[in-house]
Amino acid sequence: MIEDVVISDNEFLRQFELEIGDNMARIEYALQERKIFLTKYDMPEDMEEQGFREIFIRAVFANIKDRNISMMPTAPEIVSFIRKNRRKYKSLLPIGINI
Repeated sequence: MIEDVVISDNEFLRQFELEIGDNMARIEYALQERKIFLTKYDMPEDMEEQGFREIFIRAVFANIKDRNISMMPTAPEIVSFIRKNRRKYKSLLPIGINI
């Protein structure tokens, strides 16, 4: 299902975006050297209710993995997601960082 979701990287606003109909979810980021800091998560409530949180986050993580950079999640929703899926996404975190 992730393959069906198209996220865009709005480099000007420094955010990943997912548009579904009239709604847009965002994950804001800051790039520093070979790390991307995921600083803010915002998703409309009706998108959350339709189950797009996990789909969006997984798509963003796939994008980060493809770039071969590590990520530092600071948004609580993303930290929580990583804690629930620690084994699968631990490799995206910088060495020595435990969440």
